[in-house]
Amino acid sequence: MSGERKVVCVTGASGFIASWLVKLLLQRGYVVKATVRDPNNPKKTEHLLSLEGAEERLHLFKADLLEEGSFDLVVDGCEGVFHTASPVLFSSISDPQVHRISAELIDPAVKGTLNVLKSCVKFPTIKRVVLTSSMAAVVLNGTPLTSNVVVDETWFSDPLLCQELKEWYFLSKTLAEEAAWKFAKENGIDMVTINPAYVMGPPLQPTLNLSVEMVLDLKKDINGVAIANYTSTDVRDVASAHIQAFEVPSASGRYCLVANVTPIHEALKILKELHPSLCPPEICEHDTPSAPEFQISQEKAKSLGVSFLPLEVSLRDTVECLKEKGFLKP
Repeated sequence: MSGERKVVCVTGASGFIASWLVKLLLQRGYVVKATVRDPNNPKKTEHLLSLEGAEERLHLFKADLLEEGSFDLVVDGCEGVFHTASPVLFSSISDPQVHRISAELIDPAVKGTLNVLKSCVKFPTIKRVVLTSSMAAVVLNGTPLTSNVVVDETWFSDPLLCQELKEWYFLSKTLAEEAAWKFAKENGIDMVTINPAYVMGPPLQPTLNLSVEMVLDLKKDINGVAIANYTSTDVRDVASAHIQAFEVPSASGRYCLVANVTPIHEALKILKELHPSLCPPEICEHDTPSAPEFQISQEKAKSLGVSFLPLEVSLRDTVECLKEKGFLKP
């Protein structure tokens, strides 16, 4: 196992992506120092503590994204740091006041990322930081996403456009990644970012996260299915890509991680085969004009060794897991 006894840190370890990352790291023999907001909350920790290898090689720490120095103890002695902790909110914040947006999204994303990097600078054992960013920090730059467009790692979302469109999550991820690159370059940190689309797949945690909940909610967007695409990546591929970004010496820069750009009505038809309640007849029984399927380059991700699970497999495993956990009636 390539990670045999190497020590790494995972922030926000109880989250959807991070839980799978912890699982795969333990399988590869790593010692994992993981941060959670409340180590005494069994809903946040039981699924981690039950993982194979956790008893011997998983250590939980309490850390606060907004507290500078909060991550010193956990990153001390680590070779790699995987920073996944960041708030996720796709819908508009109910109170549009600037201070509310800042408190709920911007500060934890930007200040939290910088606080983790400030801790990393203090310890020369750290060889690389892998930051979980998002395609939200890539695609919103004003370029129309038409069928002849190929999005790649050179794209950056425009903060002013994000703000104008009130896409606060896009804004938070864009500002956080921009701040991280600036700090990393100024302080000589070897950093790689992983930029996935909507992440789906079987959750390890006992609660629904927003991107998996979207699978249940796709049918609600009946009016939008003709003009929308579902850009998605399986959580297991995302977690694996984080590890490859750490282990492959030549890894550098950003990696767009998108397995599928699929019209929503086509995803719904797949879901109907898996669970009839997930696709309304008015969508599944009629041909619906598709939105232009723009492309997102996979070239750089595949050069890292990333392979993508098919959409059908990801949706099937997601639905089966949601049944097992009681979120869907059999």
